[in-house]
Amino acid sequence: MRGWTLGSGSSGNALLIESGAHRLLVDCGFGPRALATRLKAIGVAPESISGLLITHEHVDHAQGAERAQHKWRWPVYASAGTLAALPGVTARWRRPLVAGTPLTIDGFTLEAVSIPHDAAGPFGYAITATASGARVAVAHDLGAVPDALRRAFTQCDVLCLEANHDVEMLRNGPYPWHLQQRIRGGRGHLSNAQGGALAAELAGPSLRAVVLLHLSETNNTPALAERDVTAALRRTKYRGPVTAAPRRVPAPAFALDGARMAEARRSEQLTLGV
Repeated sequence: MRGWTLGSGSSGNALLIESGAHRLLVDCGFGPRALATRLKAIGVAPESISGLLITHEHVDHAQGAERAQHKWRWPVYASAGTLAALPGVTARWRRPLVAGTPLTIDGFTLEAVSIPHDAAGPFGYAITATASGARVAVAHDLGAVPDALRRAFTQCDVLCLEANHDVEMLRNGPYPWHLQQRIRGGRGHLSNAQGGALAAELAGPSLRAVVLLHLSETNNTPALAERDVTAALRRTKYRGPVTAAPRRVPAPAFALDGARMAEARRSEQLTLGV
């Protein structure tokens, strides 16, 4: 299994996950031309993508979804609320998801998790490669961490989690008070400290990479986000990479060895008494 962030932040978000010949795109916050350029940079043809998962309908996550669906005939998976907010998606290609009900999609098992954000039915996703058992969690744009997300994101090999802002930079920055309150609220965004605490809580023996998503360009820096989350993870046994996803270019791939992942997960299950 491999994965790439194609860009992450308020200017656009997309993340590609690959297992063998199967590929899924999570979010489409870029128009088809920009998306095709980013996919070309990692050697992926848009036509090879099996489906598009949308976390929620905000423009930085879904502005290219309707045009991309028409161009490449992708099925679009999302909550019923998110799909209703994307009327341009062709009816026969709509695939409504139900939180907590696993679904198999061309080489992957997908579990959607409802998360708190000011959108119509936002989801986080736990995605498992059926061939190797490698498991990736993706959650950004959430103001708090529900128990269902904690349960779904255990025993993951890669955590792709939001670290949107540094609390002091937000407090002392140029944003008006009402916008600061929205960001800090329970339906806003996780801070570096909150993202770090979540990563530390979820860090098990199988974890091999932590990718930080949706950093604010005004109220955060990659160095701050990586420092804060790494500090939180020092309380665990995890000593792998912690990487802030670039805003405007694809990131180097994270790659997972299925056999090693399966062995680590068996060890974790024994530890937990599963």
